[in-house]
Amino acid sequence: MSSAEHILLTRRDFLVNASRGIGGLALSALFAQDGLLAASAAQNAIQGPHFIPRAKNCIFLYMEGGVSQIDLFDPKPRLVELNGQKIPESLTKDVRFAFIQKESALLMGSPHSFRRYGACGMEMSGLLPHLGSCADDIALVRSMHTEAFNHHPGELLMYSGSMMLGRPSLGAWVNYALGSPSRNLPGYVVLTAGRAPSGGNTLFQSGFLPSNHSGVLFRSRGEPVQDLNNPTGITPKMRYFGLSALSELNAMRRKTVGDPEIAARIENYELAARMQLAVPDLTDLSTETDLTRSAYGVDRDEGGLKTQRGGSGDAPSVFAKNCLMARRLVERGVRFVAIHHASWDHHNDLDSDLQYNCRVVDQPVAALLKDLKQRGLLEDTLVVWASEFGRTPLGENRVGFGGRVSGRDHHPSAFSVWLAGGGVRSGQVIGSTDELGMKITDEPVHVHDLHATVLNQFGLDHERLTYRFQGRDFRLTDVAGKVVRRLVS
Repeated sequence: MSSAEHILLTRRDFLVNASRGIGGLALSALFAQDGLLAASAAQNAIQGPHFIPRAKNCIFLYMEGGVSQIDLFDPKPRLVELNGQKIPESLTKDVRFAFIQKESALLMGSPHSFRRYGACGMEMSGLLPHLGSCADDIALVRSMHTEAFNHHPGELLMYSGSMMLGRPSLGAWVNYALGSPSRNLPGYVVLTAGRAPSGGNTLFQSGFLPSNHSGVLFRSRGEPVQDLNNPTGITPKMRYFGLSALSELNAMRRKTVGDPEIAARIENYELAARMQLAVPDLTDLSTETDLTRSAYGVDRDEGGLKTQRGGSGDAPSVFAKNCLMARRLVERGVRFVAIHHASWDHHNDLDSDLQYNCRVVDQPVAALLKDLKQRGLLEDTLVVWASEFGRTPLGENRVGFGGRVSGRDHHPSAFSVWLAGGGVRSGQVIGSTDELGMKITDEPVHVHDLHATVLNQFGLDHERLTYRFQGRDFRLTDVAGKVVRRLVS
């Protein structure tokens, strides 16, 4: 419609159209007052904490593939004694496996010794001596469980509280609720090492939340953020005028259609411009001391170890740099940092692959915890180690493996995660499993419970943190979840 046609609108046309808009606004306001419909402006506003928070930031260490708790976190001496024997049928009767053939499955004890670490005497594998030295700062949960027994659904559940695509991830929820203290960096940053995430960017998405809450992937090679730098031939002045024009067009479109997502898009463009100045300084690790770089192991190689699943040969160095980068990010106010390492999917060659992965992560993760603590950051930075599920106490025996029993299948019924910092009550073990590691015997903790606890440390009530989408209120924990009170101080 031209400007002339706008001017020639009759008074009747104007009143009819205006009444529709005013009536719609009035109806929405009445619904909002009755708690039936959240106002659109409130949907994008920072919610703020529901009570005093213990954590300001989170570093989410995600070990994709299913870490073998039997070999690292949950010692089973009885399983070692019964190595190679058949498992009682009663223990597998109602259990669903991804690949194991129940009729010929055999028990497989861990060949790795466990040690007691710290004043608390926490038992962990000798493959994790550096992490073991941090035992007094860790709360180990041995009774995690999930419904997902395949990777992508399991990863979605652990990241977003749902096995369905399109739901916001934990980092997006936290930033939606609290906003980001950092003006020049995203509130949610993702760092990867090893293989690319099997779930891709669906794991870090904002879902139906405004898109400015999505995780931003920082790359380990090339420019840190894809397309952040100016293309060849584009001067800073040209870039400025281009972005200014784009911002004006977006503002005009938002005024016309009232879509709140356009505001998020404008914010993303403005943040990208500020990041061009902030990111080079952030990613310049040469400003760190030699002692710090050595502690994290940023210059390590594979140490002569090999793997089928650990990714490229520079995984130890890349993961170490990611851990150091995570500390630098939280120092600069980034609310949520995910460090994603793949893969721990050890169906075969478990012994060699596990040693490789432990070399990749053990030293840098311990250095991160100690560095945060030394700088006074651990107190309000929550560190979480998680995976989508664990591994079976049974050896892998799927068809086509040639009879080799050198790995473990997926095990969602009982696995381990740990937390540190951010007000977590450390130096303790929560939950237990039976003598074979098949089932939980005490204090079961579901993924929804873990999410409720993480939100709790940020001062957020998981039942009150909601977002209205397609006619109903969604939350990270769906209709379940409870805070694990033993975890919180």
